[in-house]
Amino acid sequence: MIPPGFIHDLLSRVDIVDVVGRHVDLKKAGINHKGLCPFHGEKSPSFIVSPSRQTYHCFGCGVHGNAIGFLMEHTAATFVEAVEDLAQQVGMVVPQDERSPEQREKAKAEKQKQQSLTDVLARASDFYKAQLRKSERAVTYLKGRGLTGQIAARFGLGYAPEGWRSLASGFPSYDDPQLVESGLVITPDVEPGQDAKRYDRFRDRVMFPIRNVQGEVIGFGGRVLDKGEPKYLNSPETPVFHKGRELYGLYEGRQAMRQRGYALVVEGYMDVVALAQYGIGNAVATLGTACTAEHVHKLFRHTDTVVFSFDGDAAGRRAAVRALEASLPHATETRTVKFLFLPSEHDPDSYVRDLGADAFERCVEGAVPLSRQLSVVAADGCDLGTPEGRARMLKQAHPLWSLLPDGLLRRQLLGELARQGQMPETELQTLWLGQAAPGTTAADGPPSEPPAEKPRWQPKSEWKPKGEWKGKGDWKGKRRGEEERPAGPRAAPPTPTDNAVRLLLQHSELWETLPDEDRALLHDLPGMHGQLIHWLERHLTHHGASPWAVVQAGLHADGLGEQAQRLVRPSQELGIEESDPAGDLAHAVSELHTRAPAELPGGSGATDDERRRALEALARLRERHGVRS
Repeated sequence: MIPPGFIHDLLSRVDIVDVVGRHVDLKKAGINHKGLCPFHGEKSPSFIVSPSRQTYHCFGCGVHGNAIGFLMEHTAATFVEAVEDLAQQVGMVVPQDERSPEQREKAKAEKQKQQSLTDVLARASDFYKAQLRKSERAVTYLKGRGLTGQIAARFGLGYAPEGWRSLASGFPSYDDPQLVESGLVITPDVEPGQDAKRYDRFRDRVMFPIRNVQGEVIGFGGRVLDKGEPKYLNSPETPVFHKGRELYGLYEGRQAMRQRGYALVVEGYMDVVALAQYGIGNAVATLGTACTAEHVHKLFRHTDTVVFSFDGDAAGRRAAVRALEASLPHATETRTVKFLFLPSEHDPDSYVRDLGADAFERCVEGAVPLSRQLSVVAADGCDLGTPEGRARMLKQAHPLWSLLPDGLLRRQLLGELARQGQMPETELQTLWLGQAAPGTTAADGPPSEPPAEKPRWQPKSEWKPKGEWKGKGDWKGKRRGEEERPAGPRAAPPTPTDNAVRLLLQHSELWETLPDEDRALLHDLPGMHGQLIHWLERHLTHHGASPWAVVQAGLHADGLGEQAQRLVRPSQELGIEESDPAGDLAHAVSELHTRAPAELPGGSGATDDERRRALEALARLRERHGVRS
């Protein structure tokens, strides 16, 4: 964890006007600086940078923060990356006290290796762009697809010549091992003692450089100009390129996502570029793989709405199912996921070229919401006019519904699926969760015979008081020596969940000390606890670790002060002392792990492999937290 004192010193040395000015055109406006907000589209500037407060604020969309928060939001850097970037600018060394010298050296070597690989890939990108200008055939192909030179320059398009060793003219040494490690050159396997003949991976292809959110080239996608296989060829997995994490066009489309309010996920590089040519610049594409949960998580860092666009054929429907499964764990009542299916004869590229941008945007407006898509997928192959078909539909819906996080959307969908399956909602909830719906009673279940009523006691004669009774002495209705009980409800003992969330709110610097496994557990907490953890993550992203008074003020400003106070008040009323907050947090999280281990898949739908993996995960949790089987 980076010491808070270092963060304070760093921010006192950094000039936020210089930091923001590298990304936004700022003009002096009194004691402040003003410019167009980089986080949403606007025509008149409402983005203010204050040198006296060392903060930025947009009166249009409400974003605000310090220099670290700006880099994290604008460049999608992590907290540590933003701190290291600023520290390097002012000549400070980020302390890494918790890592051993070996770990620091290893991390330094990995970072240097990644930087050298991105330098090699950037040089290759420049080489391919230069070759595009020399190839009339490649330029004619791109013009035939409706692309202009401006859009080609924006995406850095290039051309890989036909030769087997064309890159040799772009690099000082074609034998450089980094050409192989970066995926640009292939060295085939040969018998011992024989020389391996290197050759270029990409030949006679239009080249699409793939950039990370910082704008660094991390890989390439190459498309054939004529007929040939494979139609698209991608860079292999490398230390800087992971297909399951990256999205083509994310770097170029971030601002358009904020302006349009959503991200559009398509299937091909050419779809992204063609849509941008027609003014729809908020499109991204997966890199030859199915959409993953990590893709969806990354998109939700830039927008609250994601629209998936697929071809209307069978392959598009299958891809939509995988995208649905990847989206469900991240779907909440505050996020929107939709599915757009184009006619089978079209993809986004051909649709926008044939029918125009307005027609395509009307299709987006009519996209299918996630709730309806889940119902459609669950009902696939089911005859809902029969009990058998409805039962099968509910069986297929259960694993999809289970992927949703706890919240209002999950509760709403349970009711929708129950109505679709013509089943009482309370009964379906009992089957799926093993509990009755909130607010339900036994009266909601099937009718049963009422118990026989016992005869009431009847007095033998009418009772008459003999007079007003008066107690003797100073009787006050309490035992001798008993203190007056305070008015109001008793404070309920806090649960491990209460303790964990309360400790993190009051000691936010502890979040960085938690391992990823513990963070994931806390991130997935249901209800109020999960809501507070999500708020704390956002606060740490923008402002870093803060004293409880600062966190409390932020919670009240965002309407969460009452929920947080519910967690803090019992500890105050019970007089809980915190001599070791870090140890108390570790104990609380340990209890969460051991009290609520991962559920073991059961029933006919669980495979032997799923059971084995669940048992192994449970064993690891028990071993880690010292629980004997």
